[in-house]
Amino acid sequence: MDLLVNLDVDDLEKAVRFYSSAFGLKVGRRFGAFGVEMLGSSAPIYLLIKSPGTPASETTSQRRSYQRHWTPVHLDFVIDEIEPTVQRAVLAGARLEQPIATYKWGKLALMADPFGHGFCFVQFLGRGYDELAE
Repeated sequence: MDLLVNLDVDDLEKAVRFYSSAFGLKVGRRFGAFGVEMLGSSAPIYLLIKSPGTPASETTSQRRSYQRHWTPVHLDFVIDEIEPTVQRAVLAGARLEQPIATYKWGKLALMADPFGHGFCFVQFLGRGYDELAE
């Protein structure tokens, strides 16, 4: 099974600039005005243009909003050095929502992209999550 990541955005070119600058991703394919495939992670990320205020689904009354929002699903980007990665993402337009925290298993930065999506940077230390496993 393969994993594809799809992110709704309200400005496709702004999203391409952000994900290129913040994460070092490269444009794979363009799908006209509909979307862009971004490559360079362990899974392709598809940026999909969706207008603000449009229905999120036919099964809910929720509307798309690109203000900061919460969802139980978010992306974690495992990186080698968290401080310069956070700095690069902030310069590209991300928001650091809490100071970088250090745990037994590694370092964590809680972030948000310019489209309201939360994500984290994770830098594993020692044995990573195995430090917690029994």
